[in-house]
Amino acid sequence: MAVFGNLIRVILELEGERVMAYFITSDCIACGACEGECPVEAISMGDDIYVIDPEKCTDCGACAEVCPVDAPQPE
Repeated sequence: MAVFGNLIRVILELEGERVMAYFITSDCIACGACEGECPVEAISMGDDIYVIDPEKCTDCGACAEVCPVDAPQPE
């Protein structure tokens, strides 16, 4: 299934549509673990929880690996 999702992502990006790789769910406890782990600084504090900038996210998954509540999820 992951291969199929990656293929769709490539097709959309080739057509000029930006696809955000990850988003942070409302399960976020605002601990900040994800922000420091992001290699492209795509994560910042929002009003109540952290948010991912879709223009910067590179789909590396580093945020998901360190989150204690699994709040970062692939789109």
